[in-house]
Amino acid sequence: MNYLYFIRHAESEANKKRILASRLPFPLTDEGREDARRIALELKKLIPISRIISSPLLRAKQTAEAFSEVFRQTVQTDERLSEQDLGRYSGMSYDEVKLEAEYEADPLQRWEWVPLGNGESYQMVAQRVKSFLNSMKIKTAEKENSNRHTLIVTHAVVFRLLQAILENTLPHYPKDFPNNGEIWKVEFHKVGFQHRIESILLGNSRQYIHNP
Repeated sequence: MNYLYFIRHAESEANKKRILASRLPFPLTDEGREDARRIALELKKLIPISRIISSPLLRAKQTAEAFSEVFRQTVQTDERLSEQDLGRYSGMSYDEVKLEAEYEADPLQRWEWVPLGNGESYQMVAQRVKSFLNSMKIKTAEKENSNRHTLIVTHAVVFRLLQAILENTLPHYPKDFPNNGEIWKVEFHKVGFQHRIESILLGNSRQYIHNP
């Protein structure tokens, strides 16, 4: 079996200050660092993670490092897991961006919307996420020999598109995304297969329970 565990990075300074982090190097808050380690310790009691892959962005890498220490696994990074590039809107607060006439405020209308300043549309993000998932498919012989458990650390917008790809609904995708530190478990087969997503709530992610 090929199990993938997707976790949204723990609370960052951008989350706390209500800023559009995009690709900027915002670190985790002190609370976020503590929560990442708490979640890692709780997860170790449940799942034998044998591989960790992270977005290269600071807040994701700091989250992954907590799991690396607990599971004693090296962190690999993959650019395809990075957050959406918001171009000129990167680093703006939620209030500031409301004053931008060209900013698409409706998350459900962003499939083809390209943010000013060489940003990425959701369609562009989905293409690289699909490419990453295709690289996660394992050979039949490997499936038969053992279970593989991979932890993948990424970001909010990527999660929107991950859900749509895994449930095979693109170009339609959900408005909601998981809490900081929330984990999604998937028995992964291939892109194009309709997967079932299981939410795992550990650490502070339990405080904001919802159905992804």
